[in-house]
Amino acid sequence: MKRLASIGNKLAPYITAFLLLSIWEVAVRLNHLPSYILPSPLQIIKTLAGTFPLLLMHTASTLEEAMLGFILAILIAFLTAFVLDYFYWLNQAVYPLLIVSQTIPIITLAPLFLIWFGWGLLPKIIVVILVCFFPIVISLLNGLNSVDPDLINLFRSMGASRIAIFKMVKLPSALSVFFSGLKISASYSIMAAVIGEWLGAEQGLGYFMTIAQKSFRVDRVLAAVVVIALLSLLVVKAIDLAEWLVVPWKRKQEEREIN
Repeated sequence: MKRLASIGNKLAPYITAFLLLSIWEVAVRLNHLPSYILPSPLQIIKTLAGTFPLLLMHTASTLEEAMLGFILAILIAFLTAFVLDYFYWLNQAVYPLLIVSQTIPIITLAPLFLIWFGWGLLPKIIVVILVCFFPIVISLLNGLNSVDPDLINLFRSMGASRIAIFKMVKLPSALSVFFSGLKISASYSIMAAVIGEWLGAEQGLGYFMTIAQKSFRVDRVLAAVVVIALLSLLVVKAIDLAEWLVVPWKRKQEEREIN
C-alpha cells in the first residue's frame, strides 16, 4: 500500500498539469482567442517544434551563463561559509550584511554591470552568482550551526582540530540542508541568466524572448518560457541525483519510509 501511495503521489503533479493544460486549450478554443493574446498549449508545442534549432542555439548560450555562474556561486558560498564558521566574530559582523544585501533588487544592479563590464558573458555570470549565492551560503551556515554541540565537544576532547571537526562532524551534518539551498539556487540560476540577457545580450533565451515580445509573438515567448522551466527542472533533478550519491544516509532513510 505504501508503494502504491508513493506512485500515486509521484503521478499527481503530472495529472494536475495535464488537466490544467486541457482547460487552457478548451478555454482558448471556445473563446476564439487570437494567438497574439493567448496561444493554446498545442500552438506553443507547434512553435517549439518549428523554432527548435533556433531555441537550441539560444538555450546553449543561456545554459552556459547559468552553469558558470552557479558553479562559481557554489565555490564562493562554500568558502564564505567555511570562513564565517571558523571565525565567530567575523560571522557576527558579516551575517547581518548578507541579509541586508538581499533587499537590493538584482534588476537594479544588472544595468550597472553592463556599464562596468560590457555586453559580454561576464555581467550575466555576475547576475547569476548574486542570485544563487545567498540561498547556498545561508543554508550551509544554518546547517553548520545546527550541529549537536555535544558531538563537537566529544571530538574536541579527543584532540581533533577545528578543520577535522569541520570535515568529519559539521560538514556531513550540514549536507542535507546544503543541498536544499542548492536546489533553490539551481532553480534560480536559469532565471537569473535570462534576466541578464533581457537587459543586454546578442543571444540567449532572454534575447529570444525580447525579440519575440517586440514582434507580438506570444507563442514564441511562451515557448521560451517552457524551455526555461524544463531547464530549471533538469538542473534541480541533477542536484537531486548528486544528493542521492553524496548523502547515502538520506537515501536509506527514504527507502525505509517507502518500505
